[in-house]
Amino acid sequence: MPARAIARKPEARARSARLGFRVDAATKRLVERAAELERRKLTDYCLTALTEAARATIERHETLVLSEQERRAFFEALIHPPKPNARLRRAFEAQRRRIAP
Repeated sequence: MPARAIARKPEARARSARLGFRVDAATKRLVERAAELERRKLTDYCLTALTEAARATIERHETLVLSEQERRAFFEALIHPPKPNARLRRAFEAQRRRIAP
């Protein structure tokens, strides 16, 4: 399949804000080569790569992955919560006093 057929079209985006940064010459050549291989303009390539990286970072930080053992423990605690111990009862009482003096 020719490279042109697999290159993605850049999304139409209103560009009203600027984001500027400098890179070393080797990084610039690397990014230019990648954009060229995908037959895209450098700005479009960078914008897409930056957006995908940002979304991946946010997803990693907003997603909780549990092992099977952790998942079982979590749901067990939800279904059969432990009875409050003395320390928790004191914390509830202290909070109650702060809210309703």
